Amino acid sequence: MKKIFLLLALPLLAQAQKIDKLITRAETERIETYLASDELAGRKPFTPGIEKAAQFISAEFEKAGLQKTNGSYLQTFYMVKTKLNSFTATIDGKELDAKQVAFFTVEPTISMDEKSGYEVATFQKGESFVPKIYKLMAATKPTIVFLDESFAKYIPSLRRNGPLNPTQKNVIFILSNTIPITYKVTANHQADKLQLSNVVGILPGKSRPNEYVIFSGHYDHLGIGKPVAGDSIYNGANDDAAGTTAVMMLAKYYAKKRNNQRTLIFAAFTAEESGGHGSVYFSKQFNPDQVMAMFNLEMIGTESKWGKNSAYITGYEKSSMGEILKKNLVGSPFTFYPDPYVDQNLFYRSDNATLAELGVPAHTISTSKMDSEPNYHKASDEVQTLDLDNMTEIIKAIAKSATSIISGQDTPSRVDTAKLK
Repeated sequence: MKKIFLLLALPLLAQAQKIDKLITRAETERIETYLASDELAGRKPFTPGIEKAAQFISAEFEKAGLQKTNGSYLQTFYMVKTKLNSFTATIDGKELDAKQVAFFTVEPTISMDEKSGYEVATFQKGESFVPKIYKLMAATKPTIVFLDESFAKYIPSLRRNGPLNPTQKNVIFILSNTIPITYKVTANHQADKLQLSNVVGILPGKSRPNEYVIFSGHYDHLGIGKPVAGDSIYNGANDDAAGTTAVMMLAKYYAKKRNNQRTLIFAAFTAEESGGHGSVYFSKQFNPDQVMAMFNLEMIGTESKWGKNSAYITGYEKSSMGEILKKNLVGSPFTFYPDPYVDQNLFYRSDNATLAELGVPAHTISTSKMDSEPNYHKASDEVQTLDLDNMTEIIKAIAKSATSIISGQDTPSRVDTAKLK
């Protein structure tokens, strides 16, 4: 029996030895340290820091031998940033002030009333805010939204919305406990066109080139912010230099192996922190029916609530992907768990959301303790706060768990979009 067990164990041992040579702690540290360095100044969109990050990621994809799209690793698109100059708004003849109104728009001028054909939506007291906001941002028709006054605290953040997709339909938010009979809104904005870029590399599949598996993370962060103990750079080491590092490491690993039957796409998204615009644009470049799975990697630099060698998968119950990953790790010390923070709507808050809403088994893998993560969105999110040994093991586990999906042996079930509404 011992001899038989040894014969069965030898292939697993050989695989472990090979992956240990290709995914190393030293390489994890090298990439992570640069992405989270002060030189990149927090990688905020439209700054020199994020441009340097994009150049670095592109160079690493080049070294790995990934294919470009249209001659570049940069997937460039444009956004529109508006600044409100003036507005007037009335409901049932009553004039509103700035604390009661917010706009999502790319249009310099808005003039509408109850006869203008806008869709009408509401936020009732007690409703969950985040998922509905994401859906409204993707509205296909101009929409006016009446929010119960219990949502008043969100108006300032809605007014500070970042650049929007040029195809964004007008969404006007007004605090009102009821839908008024009459309403009128006029507004004038300054509108500026701005450029952003995802970084995308491709490893063509051998036998199933038109079936795609995506590995992604966002490489933007918050940039320069309010100083804390003299430090004003929000480096985003965990959020999400860690996920981007994993994407780059996985790209190098699979490029060395060159045995993927399905096409692998490695994407570093921009503008996740300001509305997920990078992943929204990226998603529109694909027929979702051809995307077999999406591994979105977000904040994997710290231990999960279960300790080392563990991570969770958002939306675990929405497809069979989590069970496939667990199956592929049987016999290893690593375990995937369902998302323990479902009240925080993490499935809808990262770059997996757009493709998931199209039925793709698109999930985020994370270890972040979202109920107690001490450095989340703080200047203290720096490399020295990460467990790089554990992070390296997580990257290895992701590589191993994805094996049967990239080979075409397993295909996760689709997300039931009807249940997302």
